[in-house]
Amino acid sequence: MNAAIRAVTRTALSKKLEVFGVYRGYNGLIHGDIFPMNLRSVSDIIHRGGTMLYTARSPEFCTEEGMQKAIKTCRDNGIEGVVVIGGDGSFRGAQDLTKHGLPCIGIPGTIDNDISCCEYTIGYDTAMNTCMEMVDKLRDTAQSHDRCSVVEVMGRNAGYLALNVGIAIGATSIIVPEVPYDFEREILSRMKTTSLTGKKHFIIVVAEGVGGVMELAERIQKETGIESRATILGHVQRGGTPSVRDRVLASEMGYRAVELLIEGKSNRVVAIQSDQIIDFDIEVALRMKKPFDFELYNIAHDISI
Repeated sequence: MNAAIRAVTRTALSKKLEVFGVYRGYNGLIHGDIFPMNLRSVSDIIHRGGTMLYTARSPEFCTEEGMQKAIKTCRDNGIEGVVVIGGDGSFRGAQDLTKHGLPCIGIPGTIDNDISCCEYTIGYDTAMNTCMEMVDKLRDTAQSHDRCSVVEVMGRNAGYLALNVGIAIGATSIIVPEVPYDFEREILSRMKTTSLTGKKHFIIVVAEGVGGVMELAERIQKETGIESRATILGHVQRGGTPSVRDRVLASEMGYRAVELLIEGKSNRVVAIQSDQIIDFDIEVALRMKKPFDFELYNIAHDISI
């Protein structure tokens, strides 16, 4: 997100526009927690994880009173357009602001990669690489002790992170919310088949939306006699040094967001498809459904034996 903030700020300033940063999202907009930004405001942030503007949920913004407070803040400070970085909830807020006469452009930022109009969201690549590094470290223990490691990665309603991480680390089985799984077939049978080839350690990757990793590890140990441990990677996945892909993508999206506002466009979401930066109407983007890559899922299970 910092790379996107940097790109938005410097692009706007290069176009002779004034820029304000808003702390803690819509909550900051309601309470006037904003400040003017210059070129140096975004120096040395591109390599930092998280967001220099911080973030917060804002139930008050969902009310008409809260919405009016946010709009008043913008009017009092001469703000004529807003760039919103986030997911579906953030975009719905941007849509509401637009309906009240304040132009908004959305930039997809979520490690779950579950924004349907966008092939890659800001943070997704970094999160995948972080997960891969963490699981690679777990593998050392699993291999040394002939264990089974059951690892939960983020992805409440989407298994994209789990699928790609599972392939990258050679997981024995990958469990995602999009595909109902059978314990005997997807886990026990695969572990037994792999054992016959001489392998004595196993890694099972589970998406957060499936859950139950503690119970799953206990069941695996009970059924197989193989010592099993569950690990929930948690919020470590949301931090760390951003990858090259995330920094470049965020910079491109931030630049395009400002261009759209200058062009007089509003209620749009910036996205990437087929390596091209494009944009969609927010309402259209929110209605879109992102297909799960079942071909990649089948590849993962064919090669992880």
